[in-house]
Order: sequence, then structure tokens, then C-alpha cells
Amino acid sequence: MSDRLASGAANKGADFLLELRSEEIPARMQAGARAELEKLFRAQLAAAGLEASDLTIWSTPRRLALIARDLPEATAAVSEELKGPRSSAPPQALEGFLRKTGLTQDQLEDRDGVYFAVIDKPGRATAAVLAEAIPAIIRAFSWPKSMRWGKDSASSESLRWVRPLSGIVAIFGEELLPCEVGGIASGYATRGHRFHCPGEITIGSASDYAEKLRACHVIVDHEERQTIIRDGAAKAAADAGLTLVADEGLVIENAGLTEWPVPLLGRFDEAFLEVPPEVIQLTARVNQKYFVVNDAAGRLANGFVCTANIDAVDGGAEIVAGNRKVLAARLSDARFFWEQDRKTTLADHAKRLDRITFHEKLGTVADKVERVAKLAEWLASEGIVPNCDPALARQAAELAKADLVTEMVGEFPELQGLMGGYYARAEGLPDAVADAIRDHYKPVGQGDDVPTAPVTVAVSLADRLDTLAGFFSYEMPPTGSKDPFALRRAALAIIAQIFATGIRIDLAKVIRSAIIELGNQPVKKRRESDPLFARFFDKIWPEFPEAPVEGLVTKRSAELKRTQPDLQPYFDQYAGYFVEQMGEPIIRHKKTLPTLLDFFADRLKVQQREAGVRHDLIDAVFALGGEDDLVRLLARVKALQAFMATDDGTNLLAGYKRAANILKQAGKDTVIPAKAGIADDGAPTMAAPAFAGATAVDQALLAALDTAELAASAAVTEERFTDAMAALASLRAPIDAFFDGVMVNDPDEAVRAYRLGLLARFTGAVHGVADFSKIEG
Repeated sequence: MSDRLASGAANKGADFLLELRSEEIPARMQAGARAELEKLFRAQLAAAGLEASDLTIWSTPRRLALIARDLPEATAAVSEELKGPRSSAPPQALEGFLRKTGLTQDQLEDRDGVYFAVIDKPGRATAAVLAEAIPAIIRAFSWPKSMRWGKDSASSESLRWVRPLSGIVAIFGEELLPCEVGGIASGYATRGHRFHCPGEITIGSASDYAEKLRACHVIVDHEERQTIIRDGAAKAAADAGLTLVADEGLVIENAGLTEWPVPLLGRFDEAFLEVPPEVIQLTARVNQKYFVVNDAAGRLANGFVCTANIDAVDGGAEIVAGNRKVLAARLSDARFFWEQDRKTTLADHAKRLDRITFHEKLGTVADKVERVAKLAEWLASEGIVPNCDPALARQAAELAKADLVTEMVGEFPELQGLMGGYYARAEGLPDAVADAIRDHYKPVGQGDDVPTAPVTVAVSLADRLDTLAGFFSYEMPPTGSKDPFALRRAALAIIAQIFATGIRIDLAKVIRSAIIELGNQPVKKRRESDPLFARFFDKIWPEFPEAPVEGLVTKRSAELKRTQPDLQPYFDQYAGYFVEQMGEPIIRHKKTLPTLLDFFADRLKVQQREAGVRHDLIDAVFALGGEDDLVRLLARVKALQAFMATDDGTNLLAGYKRAANILKQAGKDTVIPAKAGIADDGAPTMAAPAFAGATAVDQALLAALDTAELAASAAVTEERFTDAMAALASLRAPIDAFFDGVMVNDPDEAVRAYRLGLLARFTGAVHGVADFSKIEG
């Protein structure tokens, strides 16, 4: 089937205006509503074969507006051609084709023995197309939340909108497009500002829409309102010798709350400045949608900028006074929280963390804090986080979550960590502890500051490692796009901290420690609370907290049962529990450790891909195995990427792939590696006598391999990865000459085996630096 446009397509014509007026649309939904309106309108145009030269979509709290420019007066006529049966086909085939097309046989065209139906479809008036499209758009419109209203709302088929829809303006050119949705008919009339101009306004066409509304105190262009708020708020602050604290999100939100925005500066009592500035800003922003301002020294000042939705006759004095009273009440609450929270130490606050469940399988927040404190202390004492005092690391970890039960964080959850830091400093705790409490949640996203202070790093790493070990141990990893526990973000934060600080961390070692602590915690808690249990404990699990060798638990249990008859009544109660609990860390360690290491590898690829590093190069280094030091791994990857960008790297990769293919085809049984060893004096030696039939080209490659292998191995050991790549580069000329100068698959079996051995040596030398089979190209 094909479509042929009829000649003389319709000329371009008029502009189309659509306004959907309703009660207040929440500011947070307006951007999505504009996108939804554009999507649905474009779909309707495309279905009708129409196209606008330009599409403008605006929103205010009370209306969505769309202007489509230069729409043709009618859709183009279309000639549709359908291929039918052959003219010699049975009558039944022809009859079916005629039914399908609605034509008679004499209306068909016979072309070389095949019937064709040509159906001319006349164009439709664009006005008619748009009149049908409007109800379809409104009924298909998707809102995050919508409602039904009026007497028809009892029916699930009734119209749904974000708030009650009250009017439709639909004008094509200067012609009203008649349509009706849910009892609301289209018309020329809209309404202006709710207070300045509440009456009806008659719109003549799309060209006068914005200006007629402006005359009635409605700025329909949301971007223009944003500019007015952004510039007006900055000017109001500057006129008072202050500086506006920029907040683009607040600009957009206020533009979504007003149709005639007027920024006004107000003042609040200086006594409130004793409250932390972040609290004041959050109180003003979240509760009141106010901007805050700084003084000339960059400190928070006792000022705010509110956005009125009216041109007040008194210049806004009454509006400012009313907003000042409301803000004062909010700040009074914040000051009360600040004062009350400081009456209790963080250590006492932390005692209430056992009332908060972290996760049903991972215990309370208090349980998590206990695990994190032990892990943070261990990271410091083992020197994994250099220059970190283990006692301070433990103290900071024990108090890091204490602010979760404070009044302030209860009111503003966004301040968790930050308030803990303020409270710690207020009670005279060491700065390193206060900073760690404040910053241990960082980084929370891309572009966020990455803390590098040793105590902060220890607590932050311990917190995230415990979270990852916990959820992976209980088989709750992220799946697809779902990551309810933000585990991907936790892994990326750990990677960012490792790179920012340059700490040399053995991931397998620290993950294993976190898994073991997770498994041991319930046993340890029961041991401390049950003396009889402790008798079993000391006999069966003297290695605690390390997990014993598998099978040893059962053996010791049987021995205890035979030698301690007085414990017989309690044996069944405890022995099974021991077998289960002591086996669990072993099982979890075996399952969770490799899974988590793979997870970190995937996250590293994501992070480095965004930084411009090729993922196949990361695979090439990871494939070597045994590399859990991310700093060393990334240094090797970057050296490999630099090498692969050179001609030597490209040609060596081609040589490697050729060698690998030859070896694969030859089969393992025919390969006899001629491997060089290292004598006591450090000189290279052959593992077998030199092959008598070797040519000069063979000998040159062998000599290059002996030199390059040793140089590359030493460079990798000493983490001189650029030098390791240079050693590989020395193999380029010999391997090229080898392929050009000899026949690998020589008819002589001994010669063939020897040369295959040289190729195996070559691929092995390359594998000492990276697995080139993973590299694309």
C-alpha cells in the first residue's frame, strides 16, 4: 500500500489557540502538564497529517494555554493505492478485495494483469480536525493526581482533571471551534486575575491572547514570570544592601503559584539568627516559599523575600507584615526545637535509636550503629583509612544517627547529619567527630562534595559498607530500574571517596568484615544476655567473631553433648541455633562477597564511562582477577586507555587477536609454550633448550618476549603501569615481523608447535598487563 499526496497541497493558514482553565494547578505539576499537552496535541496533528510551524505552551496556576502557528486551513487530499489479486484469480479473491475497498470491479485499474484500487480521500477542514481533537486531548490527559467533581462525579466515566475544569477557549484564526467536554462548552471568554480583574475577557484570536491577559494582570508566559521573580527578588535584596541566596527551584515554584508576581522584601527578628542558618533557610523555603538573603559579609541576614500575587496599593506593606508574622511563628517553632534538642546529649538521644527499625531483617537503627561503629574503628585501627584515630572513629559512628530522634530532624528530615554536627559542636565534642557526624552522608549525588577528613571517611565508608553487605546478604540487590534502598548510590559514593582520598582499600577484605559482623551481631547480643548460652558459646565458638571451619561446629556440638551432661536439658535449645548461626556467616560470605564485588565493578564502569573511560578497558583489567584495590585498578585502566589511543596499542591489539585466533584454531594439544624463567642472578632462561629449527625472526620474537615479560611484570608489581604499557609496545615490531616473515602453521609439526608456543608466550605476556580479549576493536 502506498500514499500519494494530491497535487496542490493546502496553503498555510491560521494560528490555533487552546486554553484550558481550571482551579489552581499545583506548581509542581505544571511542567509535566505542559509536556503532556504538547505530546497529546502533536499526536493528534500527526494522526491528521498536520504540522505546525511553531508550538508555544504556557501555564499559570489557573490555566494551560497552547498556541500552534501557521496551521493549514485543511488537510491535504490523499490518494490511497491498494494492490489486489491478479485478474486471473478466482472470483472469490476479487469479491473479497471489492468488499475491503468498497469499490466495484469497473472502478479497479488493471495493470499488467494485477488489479489496483485507487481511493481518493478528500482533505478535511483543519477546524473540524481540531474540534474533534480537543475532547480527545482532555480525556486522555494524564495527571499525577486528578479528581472528579459535580453531580456526575459518582460515575467512573466522568471527566477527571487536576482541579475542576471551568472553561475552554478554542479559536482557529478568528473562528470559534465548537466542542464540549463534561458539560463545559468552548467559547471566546476567559477570565483575568482573580482579584485585579475577575470578570470575563473576550479573546479574538491567538495574536491578542497574551496581551489581553496582561492587561488584566495575568502574565501567561511562565518563563517571563520566572524572570520577574528572579530579577525582582535580587533587586529587592540589593536595594537593602543585601544579597539574594539564589534558589532556582524556588523561582520556578513561585512562578507556578502566581499570575502577577511581585517580589517584596521583609525582615524578621534578629534574635532568630541564633538558630543554624540552614534551619532558617529551610523553614522559609519549605513552609513559606520565601527566599533568604545574606549580608555584606556573606552571613545569613534577618531578611526574606516573599512573592505576592497582587499589585498592592500600599506597596505591599500589609502583605510583608502578614508574612513576617507567619514566618516568626515558624521560626519560633524552629528555635524551640533547637533549644530542646540541646538539653539532651547526643549519646542520650542515641539510646532511643532502638525504637526505629532500620529493616525487618537487619534490625534497628541501634543495631546498625553498633555494626558501623565496630567497622569504622576497624578501618582506622587496620590503617585502611590512614591517619584516623580509632577511638574518634568509633565515637563519631556511635553518634552519627543520634539526630534522627531529635525534634528538629523530625520536622526537617533533610537536616539529618547536619543537625547532629551542630549538636555535637554545641556540647563540646571534638571537631573531627562533629564534622564526621555532619558529613557522613556525603556525597549524596553527582557533583556533591566528597569529604576527605579521615574520621569522616571511616564513618562514611563503614555506614555504606554495612548497608550494602546487609541488603546483599539477604538477597535484596537492585533490580532493573528499581533500587529502593539506594544501593547503587551507596556504591558510587564509596568509589568516589576512595578516588578522592586515594586510600588503598582491599574491597574483598572490608566487605568480608562487614558480612561477618552482620552475621555475628545476633549471636553476640544473645551471649551477653544469656549466661547459660555463654557456656555453650565459649565451648563451641572460641574463634568468635571469626567463623570456624565448616564441619567444626557439628563436631564440637557432639563432643559437648558427651562431656557436659548437665547441659543436656538445654542442648536441643542451643545446639541447633549454633549450627545455624555459625554456618550462616560462611554461607553468606561465599554468596555475597563475589556478588558485591561484581556490583562494584558494574558501578565503577558506570562512573568511569561518564568520565570518558571505555568500559571494555575496565573489563580488560577486571578480567585478570584478584584486583580489589580500586585506585590501582583505575591507574592501570587509564594507562591502558592512553596506550590504546596510540598506533602501538592499536597494532598490538590486532596482533593479539590474530595470535589468539590461530591458537584457538590450533587446539591446546598442539601448543608447546617456550616459557622463559628467571635464574638466581635475575637473567632470563629458557624452560627448554632453544629450538634448532628457529629462524632469525623466531629468535627475535623470543628475545623480545624474554625482555618484555620481565619488564612488564616488574612494572605492574611496582604500579608503574605506563612503563608496563611501554614494555608491551616493544613487542609490536617483533610480532608484526613474525607474522610477515614466517608461516605459523608450518608443515613440519615440530616447527608448527614451536611457533604456536611463541604465540602462547606472546598472548601470555600481554595478559600479564590486561586481558586484551575483552578490548573492542
